[in-house]
Amino acid sequence: MRQLIDHLREDVEKVTEPKAQALFETSAEVLTGLVKAFDDYETKCEGAWRTRPLAARPKERATNASRR
Repeated sequence: MRQLIDHLREDVEKVTEPKAQALFETSAEVLTGLVKAFDDYETKCEGAWRTRPLAARPKERATNASRR
């Protein structure tokens, strides 16, 4: 994915159409976020990826769809 990110960023400089440039840059940013999410998952450095004991989890509230 990192190679694709680099390629997209290089292509931003090669095209002159603003919409294409925005598409390439936005794609590179999205992929960068995805790479970070995978890295965070592997290293468990984000709270969302850490496991918590069952007792530490908040209890789920029952919802009643008919209540207004």
